[in-house]
Amino acid sequence: MSEILTTPDELRAALDAGAYPDGGPVRVLDVRWRLDRPDGRPEYLAGRIPGAVYVDLDTELAQHGDPADGRHPLPSVEALQESARRWGIDDGDTVVVYDDLKNLSSSRAWWLLRHAGVADVRILDGSLRGWTVAGYALETGEPAAVEPGSVTLRYGALPTIDLADVAGFAADGVLLDARAEERYRGDVEPIDPRAGHIPGARNAPTTGNVDENGRFLSPEALRERFTALGVTPGTAVGAYCGSGVTAAHEAVALTLAGFEPALFPGSWSQWSNHPELPVATGS
Repeated sequence: MSEILTTPDELRAALDAGAYPDGGPVRVLDVRWRLDRPDGRPEYLAGRIPGAVYVDLDTELAQHGDPADGRHPLPSVEALQESARRWGIDDGDTVVVYDDLKNLSSSRAWWLLRHAGVADVRILDGSLRGWTVAGYALETGEPAAVEPGSVTLRYGALPTIDLADVAGFAADGVLLDARAEERYRGDVEPIDPRAGHIPGARNAPTTGNVDENGRFLSPEALRERFTALGVTPGTAVGAYCGSGVTAAHEAVALTLAGFEPALFPGSWSQWSNHPELPVATGS
């Protein structure tokens, strides 16, 4: 597998050269999204990495339908392929993703494209802040038209957990809940229909994966963090969050730590919309 993280200096050099020394032509994706501000396009137009293409997480990295499927179910592979071609991605490209939220949203693009078979997807460590702190300029205004790509996608490159199997996974392996502690405990639930967590899940908020500058902790520090939660070599480990977005950030951190995580895409938004399923509360 390719490198997971790239630095601002490495990305700048790759953009100047047209490719990474160990990769293909570079395509940069801007994946700005927040729960309270799902449309990141205004911020994209106000300042982005030169040449970056805006990706709408809500409509291009998810589909919407029955609440029982969760808030951000995976898009069909056909829909994702259509979007990826619109972003200009070809087979063999090196794709770099970033956001302005410590990569909590862009990790969804990393995971989804890797799951769909794109071999070389990298995350800009430190996100957009890292780029500007390094002194590199931003591009503003309407972007130039992108020549459509021809990438071919197929799901199945990364492991997933579906609703029918997640309870058993929590009983037999280590299932990590990437949400904030108060939501895990069930003290508050601002979005989904029930408060609490999947029985047997252990809390590992994604905020603990990065430092104060939004950069991922070292592999050694991440391994120590997850080992303390019971993740060991040979033990199945999975992750979920509210709707499968920040759980991808947990998957990135687990992969950096040397583990092979599975993702429960439906996450708490799917589980909590099934009243027949049990809910646990407390620490």
